[in-house]
Amino acid sequence: MKVFAVVCAVLLGGASALYSPSSGVIDLTPSNFQKEVINSDAVWVVEFFAPWCGHCQQLVPEYQKAAQALKGVVKVGAVNADDHRSLGGQYGVRGFPTIKIFGLDKNKPEDYNGQRSAQSIVDAALKTAREKVNAQLSGKRGSSGGSSGGGGGGSADDVIELTDSNFEKLVLKSDDMWLVEFFAPWCGHCKNLAPHWQKAATELKGKVKLGALDATVHQVMASRYGVQGYPTIKFFYKGDVEDYEGGRTASDIVAFGNDKAAVNVEPPEIVQLTDEKVLEEACKKHQICIIAVLPHILDCQSECRNNYISMLTKLGDKYKQKMWGWVWSEAVAQSDLEQALDIGGFGYPALAALNAKKMQFALLKGSFSEDGINEFLRDISYGRGRTAPVRGAQLPSVSKVEAWDGKDGALPEEEDIDLSDVDLDDLEGHSEL
Repeated sequence: MKVFAVVCAVLLGGASALYSPSSGVIDLTPSNFQKEVINSDAVWVVEFFAPWCGHCQQLVPEYQKAAQALKGVVKVGAVNADDHRSLGGQYGVRGFPTIKIFGLDKNKPEDYNGQRSAQSIVDAALKTAREKVNAQLSGKRGSSGGSSGGGGGGSADDVIELTDSNFEKLVLKSDDMWLVEFFAPWCGHCKNLAPHWQKAATELKGKVKLGALDATVHQVMASRYGVQGYPTIKFFYKGDVEDYEGGRTASDIVAFGNDKAAVNVEPPEIVQLTDEKVLEEACKKHQICIIAVLPHILDCQSECRNNYISMLTKLGDKYKQKMWGWVWSEAVAQSDLEQALDIGGFGYPALAALNAKKMQFALLKGSFSEDGINEFLRDISYGRGRTAPVRGAQLPSVSKVEAWDGKDGALPEEEDIDLSDVDLDDLEGHSEL
């Protein structure tokens, strides 16, 4: 029974996290990272992991052992970078596990490249702690994210001024996502927030709009939304209103905005590749486009094809925050494209990921199934996987084809041959010759 309980705990809990609250490893997320790590005076060892990563799972006992040994001296944390991709992206995480040590300068963490053992991790952490102590003894000060880590660098023009008269039109009747600060000009906390708010507005441009409303002047809207203190920040989207309770630095605000943008973005449409324009829309206007080549309709009738398209649609929804383009084509219908991407050698269906800017592509070598494609796309999303140059080093030409009508395929009808005018005697005679 104990073994069964342990297995269940691994299956149920291990899907989203690797460390329990009693492990000594602190769970870090976009909402607490700035406060716990960047704004802290402590030295931190931080692992960026993915729950499905085998190497991460193997590291767990050693990392927990290091956390227990460093207790009270150096703090040890872990980020589920599969769930919190914005945080992993912020620190250039490309593979798992990635360990970084945040020492004297919190804005420039040190990459840990030592052995994955508790002793090696402890030695590296203590080395960084000693360096910090010696630097502070000599009069040097570290850089944290408090006053400088995130403020500045933004444009005041990117923060939209809101009033009682324009609030409904700009915010409430908009299809855009909004973060709105209700402030008072005399408020010290509002003044401290201003450079961070400006920087966040610039970084989130095109994803989430940031506005500011002087609640001492425009009291109608401030009263409607129950503003009692300053600054008060609320998130608005299509009639829904949510209190923002995150940190007050640019990175906190940007992380929140990116998470909201990722959740609310519309899933991509899986478009049939019928002409040049479709390919350009999918591949030139997106960082990566996913190209599926499905079997001919005579080899895979409507039910079969629709199952493939439904599976691709589901995966498109899963990776929608990546903002990729998605297209599909019937086998052999776009021969130039297939040749350029080495599609067809392994049969159909087939799938490739194309970076049209770099003219590089990766080809799915595993199974054309939900799990197989998901594994392939997951590697693509983290910049992993083997790529090859597109043949011809340019976007291949696309033939104009008729869009699929959604029906089953049928062989062309055989033409009836009228033999009434044929003289069989003549045929027999010809045969004797």
